[in-house]
Amino acid sequence: MTDLLSPQPQRGGARPILVAGFAEAAWLGADERVETLDPVLAARRALVEGPIVCHAPATFRRLRSQRAPVADILELYAFVRPASFCLPTPRGIAQAMSLPLPDHAPLADQARLLAQATRALLGELAATTSKRRRVLGLANLMARAGWVWGPDVMKALEPGGPLSAQAGVAVWEDLPEWQDQAQEPAPSDLAVEPAETRRRLAELLGPQAEQRPQQADYAEALVPAFAPRPAEDSPNVVLAEAGTGVGKTLGYLAPAGLWAERNKGAVWISTFTRHLQNQIDQELDRLYPNPAAKASRVVLRKGRENYLCLLNLAEHSGPASLRTQDAIAFGLMARWTMATRDGDLAGGDLPGWLGDILGTSRIGNLADRRGECVYSACPHYGRCFIERSVRRARRADIVIANHALVMIQAALGAEDQRLPTRYVFDEGHHLFEAIDSAFAAHLTGQETIELRRWLLGGEGGGRASRARGLRRRVEDLILDDAGAIDLMRDIAEAARALPGDGWLQRLQDKRPNGAVESFLHALRQEVLARATDDAMGYGLEIDARPVNEHVLRSALTLDRELQRLQTPMRELAKRLAKRLDDDADVLDSNTRLRIDAIVRGITRRAESEVTAWRAMLQSLSAPMPPEFVDWFAIERVEGREFDVGFYRHYLDPTKPFIEAVAKPAHGVVVTSATLTDGSGSEAAWEAAGQRVGAPHLVTPALRVRVPSPFDYANQTRVFIVTDVPRTDGAQVAAAYRELFLAAGGGALGLFTAIARLREVHKRIAPALEQAGLDLLSQHVDAMSTASLIDVFRGERDACLLGTDAVRDGVDVPGPALRLIVFDRVPWPRPHLLHRARKSVFGGTEYDDQLVRLKLKQAFGRLIRRADDRGVFVLLDRQMPSRLLGAFPAEIKVERLGLAEVIEKTRAFLEPNRLR
Repeated sequence: MTDLLSPQPQRGGARPILVAGFAEAAWLGADERVETLDPVLAARRALVEGPIVCHAPATFRRLRSQRAPVADILELYAFVRPASFCLPTPRGIAQAMSLPLPDHAPLADQARLLAQATRALLGELAATTSKRRRVLGLANLMARAGWVWGPDVMKALEPGGPLSAQAGVAVWEDLPEWQDQAQEPAPSDLAVEPAETRRRLAELLGPQAEQRPQQADYAEALVPAFAPRPAEDSPNVVLAEAGTGVGKTLGYLAPAGLWAERNKGAVWISTFTRHLQNQIDQELDRLYPNPAAKASRVVLRKGRENYLCLLNLAEHSGPASLRTQDAIAFGLMARWTMATRDGDLAGGDLPGWLGDILGTSRIGNLADRRGECVYSACPHYGRCFIERSVRRARRADIVIANHALVMIQAALGAEDQRLPTRYVFDEGHHLFEAIDSAFAAHLTGQETIELRRWLLGGEGGGRASRARGLRRRVEDLILDDAGAIDLMRDIAEAARALPGDGWLQRLQDKRPNGAVESFLHALRQEVLARATDDAMGYGLEIDARPVNEHVLRSALTLDRELQRLQTPMRELAKRLAKRLDDDADVLDSNTRLRIDAIVRGITRRAESEVTAWRAMLQSLSAPMPPEFVDWFAIERVEGREFDVGFYRHYLDPTKPFIEAVAKPAHGVVVTSATLTDGSGSEAAWEAAGQRVGAPHLVTPALRVRVPSPFDYANQTRVFIVTDVPRTDGAQVAAAYRELFLAAGGGALGLFTAIARLREVHKRIAPALEQAGLDLLSQHVDAMSTASLIDVFRGERDACLLGTDAVRDGVDVPGPALRLIVFDRVPWPRPHLLHRARKSVFGGTEYDDQLVRLKLKQAFGRLIRRADDRGVFVLLDRQMPSRLLGAFPAEIKVERLGLAEVIEKTRAFLEPNRLR
């Protein structure tokens, strides 16, 4: 057997350990001697010797080399400790395994940590007793496929006898089955009182908690949303801005929990990011300290596309599918399936870095991304994670959802046929973005090819060939219905007019195939002819009016083709729905639910998609409807085209949101630390209300503002650098470097453009590494954004570069975040949709409000608790004074030269560095 960590002098099978930096790499040999290597030499040796590394994609990105065959310790960790989190770094693994950690770990020490962690993991595996035979079967499967850890894992498990190639594969057989229950009655509508809300909050906090009167004021202010509504279509809406540090999560959970218990109904807590979903879930431990009680009363819900589909996993387990890396990915996902709490692939107990090392597509292909579920016809239906989650949500007190799921359920109908009556929208500043996305219509190549795959299933080789088309989902339901079989045949024939694989290349080669491709080809040619801004390889867009004759003719042809598809889809949905009535006496519950789900799926696509597309096409011969913004676009990423299409958004998307979500509800809370732009004006509140649809309410929304308890004047400093030209990349990079060094790490660098981020990273990475500071970067490191933020949060002196997603996702209390540097004023990108909304919603003031909101959100990342200290620096001397309202009024914003800002930053943060 291969001994990966033999203490003897290195020989043929023994593996060294490699930890890579940007300027150098550490190489630990089997003789325990560490060498410092140039990255180029380290990459060459790795190709030959296949060392142990931590996070192979990031390692080879730092070595600026193609990935080589190596032993990634994260794969071993995922196998030994499935559904268990660790930071994807040597220190992170050591910390998760309770190994001794040095205060500062240079590359050589990190290599030694990996050696210790590897020994510890193999020892832990050898002691495994739970489902050992199943674990052994998976290890055998992976070893046969060439898994580099296979020999050592098999040695640790000691099989003691022969194993078949398929032993241990069917992990889904071990999962518990869910049990159906009668539908819950509609909730009562008893009010919640202010005094009892304050008492509940005190109970949640406990007697030893820090007294925060602002939090109690905030909780009480939300009570009107939990009172009976005054009239139909008149929900009680509260817009609540709670400054950072108020403690809004427990603040709204106090009245929400009271209402849910009293009325036997669910309150849906909706947020924007999966990180906050998990944070809210953790906070609910206070409300439900008994894990069993919490499991029955709290459910974390996401869309179906976020969960493991057991049928997909089973279909990946056949001998033909399990080759080399696919078998390794299957084995690691099967191990996770054995341990996961709820099958959540996106932000649950699946480590985010597993997608980095296995490939996001391998994990994504295990979810039902295209609505291909066959429901009760699935052999794994009784163990399905999704169905279990849906049923638990029906009986829960608190459902933790996300904005996108709420919009889809409201617009298309809830899976359990009943919408909640109470919502709390946390991260309310993102609500407009979610609404805009949910109610938009995009007639594009990517959207239409997805419809084809949903209807026809797989048509070629590879993963796509396993996709389940509509025929497979309904065939056993229509076996004795000749009319439905004919309709299915008509749908399949019409669907072949939709784009197939290779559609984009055909457009670029000017040889479109079919009505959709012909329309997209004509549209693409029009965009190339009329677009004026081709800078930096970004996407191109033009107004959808005026329309040339070629585009118009192809649009009319496409409309007829879509009608030919839509008509049998509608008829099939009606025919299946009729069965629910005709066969009511013989259909079992699961079959009824299955038919209902299929009908909703067909209706969603026939009405929400195809009807919207046809309306768009028919409108091209007339002026643009006043409630919409239409445009044509070629979408690009880094200069490469990936989509072409016709786009329609509501000018004010909050109108359909109020109709579909707010009016059917009885009470709605929209809350955030940054609902308003910080200017303190009446106009700021009006704009905040406008972004969530308040003007369209029958009963005016209540407004609440609870200020932050933090002492910003003493805890923070805000500087605007006046002598660094924002267009000079070298000077901007030098400013980032010196500021990060002055803070001693714990720094977040924010950028308004990816190209500038990459340029700064290239210039400053070696200097920071030489100073012992780890530099992480979105769009550079081969890690997901969530993994980067996790590492940044866990490594006290790390630095992180990122764009909007990082700005919104960072929640780092303590000295791990003590400096934020923003490259320039984050003006909105002047795309056509923004131009249209700007002209309606306030012109220049609309732009200013959006900028102040972004600055306020970025500044809000800096101070997360009462003893934090932090510095915010803007490298843009053109920052207008009218935007300074984004910062707390008690802060004096100083405009200084770079050298003085560096010195003041170093002096102010010195206490942080000593903590």
